[in-house]
Amino acid sequence: MAVRSEQLVRPWAARPRVRVRRPARARVLALLGAMLLVSATVWVRLVYWQVLDHSTLAALAADQHLVELTETPSRGLIYDSSGRPLALDTTVYDVVLAADEVAPDQRQEVADALSAVLRLPSGPILQLLRSERPFAYVAKRVSQPQATRLQRLQLPGVSLEPVQQRQYLPGGAPGTTLASDLLGFVNDAGQGQYGIEQYYNAVLAGQAGSVQAYQDSAGEEIPLTARVQRPMVNGQSLTLTLDAQIQYAAEQALAQGVKRNHAASGSVIVLDSHTGGVVAWADYPAYNANDFAQTDPALFQDQLVSSLYEPGSVMKVVTLAGALDDGAITPDTTIYDPGWVQVDGVTLHDWTTAYAGTVTMREVLEQSLNVGAVHAEEMEGQAAYFHYLQAFGLERPSGVDVAGEATMAMPPPDRWNPVDVATASFGQGIAVNMVQMAAAVNVIADGGRWVQPHVVERIGNRALTWPSRQVVKPTTAATMTQMMEDVVQHGSGWMARIPGFQDDEAGKTGTSQIPVNGHYTNQYWASYVGFLPAQNPRFTMLVVVRDPNNRSLDLNEGYYVSAPIWKQIAEQIILDWRITPPGAGASN
Repeated sequence: MAVRSEQLVRPWAARPRVRVRRPARARVLALLGAMLLVSATVWVRLVYWQVLDHSTLAALAADQHLVELTETPSRGLIYDSSGRPLALDTTVYDVVLAADEVAPDQRQEVADALSAVLRLPSGPILQLLRSERPFAYVAKRVSQPQATRLQRLQLPGVSLEPVQQRQYLPGGAPGTTLASDLLGFVNDAGQGQYGIEQYYNAVLAGQAGSVQAYQDSAGEEIPLTARVQRPMVNGQSLTLTLDAQIQYAAEQALAQGVKRNHAASGSVIVLDSHTGGVVAWADYPAYNANDFAQTDPALFQDQLVSSLYEPGSVMKVVTLAGALDDGAITPDTTIYDPGWVQVDGVTLHDWTTAYAGTVTMREVLEQSLNVGAVHAEEMEGQAAYFHYLQAFGLERPSGVDVAGEATMAMPPPDRWNPVDVATASFGQGIAVNMVQMAAAVNVIADGGRWVQPHVVERIGNRALTWPSRQVVKPTTAATMTQMMEDVVQHGSGWMARIPGFQDDEAGKTGTSQIPVNGHYTNQYWASYVGFLPAQNPRFTMLVVVRDPNNRSLDLNEGYYVSAPIWKQIAEQIILDWRITPPGAGASN
């Protein structure tokens, strides 16, 4: 029977309709929501990383890929006035051990070889080897010959790192280097310590250079990445006013003099009379700057500039020069000296305690009479006396270009009591450093002009200029020079007389008691200062010896202890500089 198409579909039409689009749309919407959520999360994280946490991530990236390479500059050299090197750099080596690269059966052999070359006990080296540490120093600053021997042995795990080390010349005393106190030294970190090395460290050291660049995991620089470079600047060299030959002679003479007089120590400074440049600067005991790590640190303190002393009768040069310049006295002014003077109820004595009678100011200086110095100060007046102390540079630092200058501030004039002023007139109760005192006496040598004491003449090719000022009239300086000549010819400076120059040599002795805990002791500073030739000075020299012990006060005086040291050094300067006696032609 034929069936109509309506009958075929009607049963289907009788079933309820099912909507298929609603579940598909939900799934799509859910999927889209999930995708949007993931996308939003990613964008939030990107914003956080790129904006909020950018610096942290940049730092992490830089730690992994950005490297900085440092370029170490060469330290400037130090030369004397004739161009002779005083301080230079040499290559030495640090011995490095990678213990993890040494097989157990090789350890003893490596330890024994290192011990033999480096002269070290093998036990500690063997312990390093057993530790299997990847890096350790076995020795530092070994010499080139030792490094060469190690290179030839080709020991496993052993390598050499070249480093620069400062070297100094042998000094005039055994076991010392030349001008050790003046020059100082450079420590293992490359920093100048004490003296010239410290004062001019920034100039000598230069500026390290650096390069910042990005590298890949293989250590190769990544092309087209940013590169930051700071150029290296090598240190500049210094040319000093120091004369190495005279420095050596001064160190020898000083060491001999200190030992001869059984003294604790001694110092010498020699100035060019017209420029103020330091020609020699010596201390004894001194030290070996090439072996500073094994040196007693007490020896690093420079007695010339970092210690104070009471100059004693050397101060009479300043006292009498001021009174002469002020018009308070003349060389022929007379005073009565019974051997003592009373000031504000306190009795002060001459060093001899002997009766001197009526004496001129010329004789006061010749015989080094304390009473005469007190009278000269009293005639001048306290205010004028203090003015000349300032003018001669004794109230302020000398300004010498050496690290560690020590000074003692003086109270203002209205706070000085009469006894303090009186004792200061002959160099007791007033403390200065040797550079201050030498520069003060040099005022007389240079026609009444104070010139800045200094050590450096040139930095690189640039000549330095140093200040000066007029302190007393040239006529005052000329008169004082004649009075100091009389000291050598007729007075306490007789042991400093140099044959051929005894009529053209100016000097002054000094002896002062050393105070301990506020009380004067039976220990002394013995000193002598002078310049030569007197009428056309080439150099001014001050010698100070601390605590000589020759068993009698007379033999611990400046004339006996320090004047012969001065003479010995002066004779060497005369030879080296070819200074001729008066009447034998002009000095060179």
